[in-house]
Amino acid sequence: MKKQMKGIILAGGTATRLFPLTHTTSKQLLPVYDKQMIFYPLNTLVKAGIKDVLIIIAPRDAGQFLNLLGPIFDRHEVRLEFKVQSAPRGLAEAFVLGENFIDNDNVTMILGDNIFEDDFSEIIKNFQSGGHVFAKKVPDPERYGIVEFDKSGKAVRIVEKPKKWISDYAIPGLYIFDHRVCEVAKKSKPSDRGEIEITDLMNFYLKKSELQVSQVEGEWLDAGTFDTLLEASRIVKEKNLYENFDPKIEAAIAEFNEEQKVLAKKQLQ
Repeated sequence: MKKQMKGIILAGGTATRLFPLTHTTSKQLLPVYDKQMIFYPLNTLVKAGIKDVLIIIAPRDAGQFLNLLGPIFDRHEVRLEFKVQSAPRGLAEAFVLGENFIDNDNVTMILGDNIFEDDFSEIIKNFQSGGHVFAKKVPDPERYGIVEFDKSGKAVRIVEKPKKWISDYAIPGLYIFDHRVCEVAKKSKPSDRGEIEITDLMNFYLKKSELQVSQVEGEWLDAGTFDTLLEASRIVKEKNLYENFDPKIEAAIAEFNEEQKVLAKKQLQ
């Protein structure tokens, strides 16, 4: 029996690089062109047929996420759950917090500030077991988890923010794993940064020859700074990425907008 694919969006943290904007709201609720940022990673999951999504959020932002997303997908076959992350302890902690949600199914996790031009739907739908991550050539590899390839193009190791150059290929914030990832995350020791590193999880599967690495062809937008947030809106508009949303998300947003307009008019009466 084929296992179900579930989704996780990691949208916690304090996003200090975007202060003072994120002093009053979550980074993932800031606008990217005509939609809040959170809808872009959600769209990546929903377009792939994922119907159960866990959104991991910071305590102070819980009310805002619930006000926006809580009720709007009830009629559109997308079930959202929320989990509060008291303090950020690394990307891999998402699989510890989401263990009961994942259960024995497969899971695709996407970072809440990552926007992709590519459509990963077929890769996600066809995933069976092990792990599948992605690589994108970047000008500043020291900022990311980096994958090293051998001469045949096979991934041989993944290093978090390497001090010495090993390649120009970063691992973007989209990760597909089977349910074993939860146990691996629980057993992982925090790094010197005090975080459970997601590179440890990827290397677990890599050492077992169970990790596939595909290259990202289109835009990968990591909207975590003022410049990249502005750039994300520009690219989303110029490449018409705002038109590539799943009909369920478009319908849910449209209904939400109409309901809010009606409420606003009543309040003015």
